[in-house]
Amino acid sequence: MKVNALLISALFVSSCIALWGVVDPHGLGSVSSRIVTIQFESRGWFIMLEASALLLLAIYLAVSKYGSIRIGPEGSEPEFSTTAWIAMLFAAGMGVGLLFFGVSEPLTHFSVIRDFSSDPEAARLAMFVTYLNWGFHAWAIYGVVALIVAYFAFRRERSLLLSAPLLDVYGEKAWTRGLAWLFDFLSVVAIAVGLAGSLAMGVFQIQTGLAGVLGIPNSPYLTATIFAAMCVAFLIPLRRDLGEGMSKLSNLAMAIAIGLLVFLLVAGPTSFMMNSIVSGFGRYVYNVIPAGFSTTEFFDQSISTWFQDWTLNYMIWWLAWSPFVGIFIARISRGRTIREFLAGVIIAPTLFSIFWFGVLGGVGFFDVLDGSGHLLEVNEMSLDATTFALLQQFPLKFITQIATITAAFLFVVTSVVSAGFTLAMIGTGGDENPSPSVRTIWGMVLGALGLAMILVNDVSLVRSIIALSAIAFVFIVPILVVCLLKSLSKEVAK
Repeated sequence: MKVNALLISALFVSSCIALWGVVDPHGLGSVSSRIVTIQFESRGWFIMLEASALLLLAIYLAVSKYGSIRIGPEGSEPEFSTTAWIAMLFAAGMGVGLLFFGVSEPLTHFSVIRDFSSDPEAARLAMFVTYLNWGFHAWAIYGVVALIVAYFAFRRERSLLLSAPLLDVYGEKAWTRGLAWLFDFLSVVAIAVGLAGSLAMGVFQIQTGLAGVLGIPNSPYLTATIFAAMCVAFLIPLRRDLGEGMSKLSNLAMAIAIGLLVFLLVAGPTSFMMNSIVSGFGRYVYNVIPAGFSTTEFFDQSISTWFQDWTLNYMIWWLAWSPFVGIFIARISRGRTIREFLAGVIIAPTLFSIFWFGVLGGVGFFDVLDGSGHLLEVNEMSLDATTFALLQQFPLKFITQIATITAAFLFVVTSVVSAGFTLAMIGTGGDENPSPSVRTIWGMVLGALGLAMILVNDVSLVRSIIALSAIAFVFIVPILVVCLLKSLSKEVAK
């Protein structure tokens, strides 16, 4: 094991956060919530500006003369097939979140917007906001950060670290080394805390589903059992080869999710859902760029709070996950051109997300507009239960609920495996294949942080903790972008 100051410091700070969360979970959540609210009120405009700028930058790089540059030496070939590559990046980036929020988020937005609009118009706007939160902006943040890491690692033959661009462009000076160390340290903390939050949300949803399917109490004992099973499940593949463990698990999770999606589309109000998807996609594509610059400056406090709790929180959440997802995507993307890379990372997952929310959210809106409205009632009581309440309205409800629980479990496991792998790479100075012992240590730290988030037992507070860990990246990512553009312009000039 390669031990250095970064590894020791990152493990120490991550462990302290985990200990704070275990000893005083609500204290950790409330402090994070207050700090994040202050940041959103003062810098919300900058967060939206940055997210939109990264999307525009990704479009420019894909269609420009830089698009044909290969990520790696000329003639290098991708390590993974396109299908396996997309499945792994998707499972690492958003998998469990889609299962958790697929029905609940559109209905939550609908509950707010209907106070200012008719129900059909509120449904259309709610779906648009959901697409905005999970679509091109999110994957552009991931894609640009991943491209920066991959380009400098494989084209410039630097390490798979966020510090590599700074050191490559500005040289090994005292100030660059200090700033580079800070970049890597903050990326470790953001990855660990952000992943732990998703682990907690996965446990929340799985325990709600199991309690309903098995007819047992939703008790702390059930939570502990699920959490223990999950820890065992992600520690085993952390000790195995990346392609052997992560690839197979992510492919299985994606297959279950796609099967569930097709079943709901066929068994549900197909025409209603397809009309919603087609019109919603057109509305989203037409308005996505202007909407990315929204800040709700002229709205009342309730709308501003809703905007901060959802859209702003998501943009900072994607920034929190960008070091983890970016480094992991970079690791599996050697040999692709910049154009192919950005198209695969941004377009394919966005289209799947739109289809996913169009189907699950479409069923929810159909129930509100033409049904009993039961799903809206369930959603107002518990976000964890909404997806399962939807599945109970369909045939084969036992099978589909078990499939959803299994997919959620696998998505959490693949996220922890990829995060543990990434943290081990950073902690060992960018080693592409860190030792199983280092990966296992980080898996244990992630488990402890996940336990702290579970003890907080409040999704909104968990999201605030994640957002707090990412605030620094609002300022770090623009510096990395400058490094990429400088290096690309020099390469083309030569």
